[in-house]
Amino acid sequence: MIRYALTIKGIVQGVGFRPYLYRLAKSLSIGGYVCNTSEGVYAEIEGEEAACDSFIDELKHHPPSLAQIKSIEVERRPLRGERDFSIAGSSGGERNTLISPDVGICSACAAEIADPQNRRYRYAFTNCTDCGPRFTIICDIPYDRRNTTMSGFMLCPECRREYEDPLDRRFHAQPTACPVCGPQLYFSKAGVEQEGDPFALFDQCIHEGGIVAVKGLGGFHLACDARNEAAVTRLREKKVRHDKPFAVMMRDLDAVRRYCELEAAEEAALLCARKPIVLLRKKKNSRIAQAVAPRNNRLGVMLPYTPLHCLIMEQHELLVMTSANRSDRPMIYDDAKGASCLCELADAVLGHNRRIFRRVDDSVCMVMAGKARMFRRGRGYAPEPLPLKGNSGVILALGGQQKNTFCLAKGENAFLSGHIGDLDELETEKFYEAEIESYLRLFDARPEAIACDLHPDYVSTRYAGRFKDRLPVYEIQHHHAHFASVLAEQGLQGKAIGLIFDGTGFGKNGILWGGEALWGNLAQAERIGHLLEAPLLGGEAAIREPWRMALAMLAMACGEAEALDYFERFGFGNQANLLLRAGERGLNSPLTSGAGRLFDAVAALAGIRTHASYEGQAAIELEQALDEAAEGCYGFDIRLEGNIMIFDWRQLIRDVVHDLRKGCRSGQIAAKFHRAVVQLLIDVAVLARKRYGSRRVVLSGGVFQNAYLLSRGIARLEKGGFAVYANEKVPMNDGGISYGQAAVAARLIG
Repeated sequence: MIRYALTIKGIVQGVGFRPYLYRLAKSLSIGGYVCNTSEGVYAEIEGEEAACDSFIDELKHHPPSLAQIKSIEVERRPLRGERDFSIAGSSGGERNTLISPDVGICSACAAEIADPQNRRYRYAFTNCTDCGPRFTIICDIPYDRRNTTMSGFMLCPECRREYEDPLDRRFHAQPTACPVCGPQLYFSKAGVEQEGDPFALFDQCIHEGGIVAVKGLGGFHLACDARNEAAVTRLREKKVRHDKPFAVMMRDLDAVRRYCELEAAEEAALLCARKPIVLLRKKKNSRIAQAVAPRNNRLGVMLPYTPLHCLIMEQHELLVMTSANRSDRPMIYDDAKGASCLCELADAVLGHNRRIFRRVDDSVCMVMAGKARMFRRGRGYAPEPLPLKGNSGVILALGGQQKNTFCLAKGENAFLSGHIGDLDELETEKFYEAEIESYLRLFDARPEAIACDLHPDYVSTRYAGRFKDRLPVYEIQHHHAHFASVLAEQGLQGKAIGLIFDGTGFGKNGILWGGEALWGNLAQAERIGHLLEAPLLGGEAAIREPWRMALAMLAMACGEAEALDYFERFGFGNQANLLLRAGERGLNSPLTSGAGRLFDAVAALAGIRTHASYEGQAAIELEQALDEAAEGCYGFDIRLEGNIMIFDWRQLIRDVVHDLRKGCRSGQIAAKFHRAVVQLLIDVAVLARKRYGSRRVVLSGGVFQNAYLLSRGIARLEKGGFAVYANEKVPMNDGGISYGQAAVAARLIG
């Protein structure tokens, strides 16, 4: 006989771990107990040595499907003579446990709500230990019902029986409930609850062309008929969202296949328990309203991920399902605070009385180069930790300004927050600060160091200033953080070549970088090459108006006279002249080497997009205009200035203008331009390999959200003998900056 104490760390709470251990112990005739702690799960087992060894082996190799075990510590204990196994109450202490993300509805619960004979038939809050709300309802840890927003719902006798039965899949399922004792739906208009079946009222409103605010897991969505052009257009007006695509929810895979092209990896992403939005290619001549994703050949698609969604989709093949907010503001999640705004945005509300403790946006990914890559990390993923090898302290990394996230690193666990958004809005800034405080409290973390961006005017950098008198603050260059986000995610040691392409990031020389070649590692990275710099005419306005970037680059490549003549045809003559004069005097015309700005310029020259209503719009539409059947390729001249490679695009711009004069279509220009950028990646990597002897290439930055560029770039680099690494679980846009900052700071501290 032997007795062991097991300390199990990882995502082991809220995933059916204690019931699993209970059943395992019973099957092996082992005594002892198990409990949740603030570290994870603690168990003591006593029985025959062979049985106890089998218990530990089964635990290591076949844990519950939603669990992620980081470590198991095993220690001998004196025998107590225990024959029975029990689940004990939770214990406190320092909070080091990991928390499960919210999990999409499992097949067993989906079957129950569809079964007229089941007591949970059509119950919108059905869940079990394998699925349901987690992070959005947790107020504190340990993860017990009393520490969630379900604490006010007392279990009825039948639910209590399930909850206490070790053989039931709802054994210690903290959010479990039923129509008798759990949360209830309501349907309201103008703040007044309506009589009748909420689902029938919802269907009626949608069929009449209405907009309904639907309370989901991490906040409210705005839903309308995705085939009703007038309804979708009205939704755009209410959200003040001009062109940026809306996400849609589709009933099932059959519906997805009717409207979209679907590959195996995309299907797997849609079906996984995390249920992200997946960007898919639309089929031609689709009956989806043009206003859902104007001038965009991709569609953001998700499947129903809660019982509520499953039930509302019974009568609808596809619905727009976009966050309930005005453009660039945080999603509404609080019933009371959001009531007046919801009334302005929607004709009705399908809500319920289970409180959402934490706002969490939907996650967004796209399959590129054979892998699902995260564009926005939120529901289903946060707060699952990312690895940060070698870190032993507590670091708070504050991220950037756009697509902000923050990262709380505690030891080798890096908790990358869900999507916060652009910090330009005061409301988003308040959300940012509140969420940071919430993470610090939830994970019992006291920062020992702060990491932030170099840019002095970022909200996140100003927030870092609050700590300067009492903690070390590490200012991490923007593109080094992008580079580090891949190195840390992929566990790369030593040095690598970094090709970091995005819009803009504050450089060490005070210039706005964005088309960068780096050489280095986590601790340091030197700039070894960059795109030829051009002025942002009118400052940030040039990002919103791509024609300004085209004007600046055309003037540098072909001369001012030709640039003014070209834009006279667009009606920009007087304004163009004023901008060039201001640029000559250096007035509000900062220099940038941003790759995103080059994409903007080519899109504007090709007549694809002169003004943008959302970030990256011109580059997205340029990629989607690409005609792969077109022949030819533009090129960059690479020259040396000292030891720095300059990627000179001036001949490329001249060639674009030449093709335009010949009457080339925008699709041909887009194809030749994209091929030139892919070739640039190869040429720069080859030159860097000659200098440094490295075959490792890291790709990161928002420009690599371009599927053509990433896929072709990786394929060509690998064919050339390079080992290529890019972001997967971490967004390659600025949503991954904070993780990279934490990784750099950890190495500098170490």
